[in-house]
Amino acid sequence: MKKDFILILDFGSQYSHIIARKIRDIGVYTLLLYHYQDISISHVISKQKPKGVILSGGPFSVYEKGSPLVSKNIFHLNIPIFGICYGMQLISFLFGGKIKKSKFKEYGKSYLIIDHPNNNLFYGIPNKSVVWMSHFDEVKNIPKEFQVIGHTSSCDIAAFSHLNKDIYAVQFHPEVKNTEYGISILKNFVFHICKCNLNWKFNNFVKNTIENIKQRVNKKKVILGFSGGVDSFITASIIYKAIGNSLNCIFVDTGLLLETEKEKIYSLCKKMPFSIKIIDAKNQFLSKLIGIVDPEIKRKVIGREFLSIFQEESKKIKNVEFLAQGTIYSDVIESSVFSKHSSESIKSHHNVGGLPKTFMKLKLIEPLKQLFKDEVRKIGEKLGLPKEILYRHPFPGPGLGIRIIGEINEKKISILKQAENILLQELKRFNIYNSVNQAFIVLLPVKSVGIKGDKRTYEYAAILRVINTEDFMTATFSHLSYDFLEKVSNRITNEVDGINRIAYDITSKPPSTIEWE
Repeated sequence: MKKDFILILDFGSQYSHIIARKIRDIGVYTLLLYHYQDISISHVISKQKPKGVILSGGPFSVYEKGSPLVSKNIFHLNIPIFGICYGMQLISFLFGGKIKKSKFKEYGKSYLIIDHPNNNLFYGIPNKSVVWMSHFDEVKNIPKEFQVIGHTSSCDIAAFSHLNKDIYAVQFHPEVKNTEYGISILKNFVFHICKCNLNWKFNNFVKNTIENIKQRVNKKKVILGFSGGVDSFITASIIYKAIGNSLNCIFVDTGLLLETEKEKIYSLCKKMPFSIKIIDAKNQFLSKLIGIVDPEIKRKVIGREFLSIFQEESKKIKNVEFLAQGTIYSDVIESSVFSKHSSESIKSHHNVGGLPKTFMKLKLIEPLKQLFKDEVRKIGEKLGLPKEILYRHPFPGPGLGIRIIGEINEKKISILKQAENILLQELKRFNIYNSVNQAFIVLLPVKSVGIKGDKRTYEYAAILRVINTEDFMTATFSHLSYDFLEKVSNRITNEVDGINRIAYDITSKPPSTIEWE
């Protein structure tokens, strides 16, 4: 164990690993423990001596039966403690404070007003700044040992600290990018309050991962489900460096791809040392999706068909024992239940979870599953991948299947392909593509009356979604010019038969997700 480290107790927040990652980014080792693990927190703290403890957020209410708690003994160990969201409510609850449902629920941007600028947690931070809220409960009365050090317009107790001990808490999430001075708050806790020294570097990830894969695979072979996104390109590059031509990349044309996507990926792969095999499975996928409306069932059907194809392909290659995937951490968080105290699955991904273990006989290799998108791109830069690969917009594994709300058919796929192609053209024509992180069209199962060429139309409405994000765990809608929005809307409604109305999605994540399904 590193001499200086921060212990994070995870109560099921989708942001817990971001806390660990952000502290790692500022150069200090972190140990994250799930609250359900069969351990004695006091034993871990007394034996390994962390410099500080962070209590994470979570989807629970402290007053509900069965909600996760910790022993109050943790506050007598004389180490700094920092509660975030649920962690704040937990600290207050254990000291006798009152927590109630908020009159005004807060999800997204809010403004923090600091009441005690000289407090160590807020050292060097302006008296008013943007913070990111995600809560439905709030502290109504703090225990007598504490003082309020910050509030927002709808949350009277947005931050507090103990009068005599290094115990601090905030209702917002300092770990997410959208909190303006969140990194400064974490640095204040880690360096000014916990007195940690720098001890963590990210430099050896590629080297260690390549060596681990080489030893694990040995003389066997690997099939990689290759999607053509940055995650799969980097996964393929790392595995190829480990085992060379024992890697077999398989790209499946599901019939749910963008226009010319197959050709683009084939062209990009010519610049890489590994090769890919393209399988046309359009009829197989579309036939299995007939009549399916529920988004979770869609994802699972698509995932099952992918794995079925990989199983069949594995029979054609001697000594195949592993299936590799470009799963990253945001996929894992949104599709998994980590513990009995984790939040419910937000959505299943075609390449993680949701399928019976007996269905998949190949062993999984997921070298990027603990990394976020921006970290993955840093790995790609170290590997020397071209920018046209590194900065491609993400495209979901289930493809257009989750951008068509409701039942999927070939007519809807054709309509959406045309609309997406126009959007891509205009993003590049307006020089916007590289300044936003993801952009796409969602086809709604709703029709509206319109007029084209003096004739009444009754066609689908569609949604334009363009977002900016660092790690895809939180996101804000992109503030685009009216000229761009007007151009995209006019072209789609004029050139695409089947769409006569476009709306722009201005929702952040949370409360929404990036994709609609």
